[in-house]
Amino acid sequence: MRVIPTRVHGMLDYLVGALLIAAPWLFDFNRDGAETWVPVILGAGVILYSLFTDYELGVVRRLPVPTHLMLDLGGGVLLALSPWLFGFSDYVWAPHLIVGLIEIGTSLMTQRVPTGVREGLGRTSGAFHGSIDR
Repeated sequence: MRVIPTRVHGMLDYLVGALLIAAPWLFDFNRDGAETWVPVILGAGVILYSLFTDYELGVVRRLPVPTHLMLDLGGGVLLALSPWLFGFSDYVWAPHLIVGLIEIGTSLMTQRVPTGVREGLGRTSGAFHGSIDR
């Protein structure tokens, strides 16, 4: 059931991206290892591909929403499993697992088409979809 509008998802993208980048210092688990760099790199990635997503809060609008959601899903799985994959679960695991599961859930519950497109108002851009309707 896809109940989260793409506009709301976009707001969450930038917020969660910034939170992931700051999390090691906010929650005091910065040891300069994978426990730090996994969320920082994933957070920077979320912000970067959000800037290129073809939705209301995208700036360049070249990446289709379904592709964005697949990246979110993959990043959420990686984040959630990272304490065990990279061997730092004895030190910290809860923030990675919780935010990873939220990322997975959000990717599965977000609408795949921006609201304006769904209502017949035209594409948000011409990216990957031919020319822009005039």
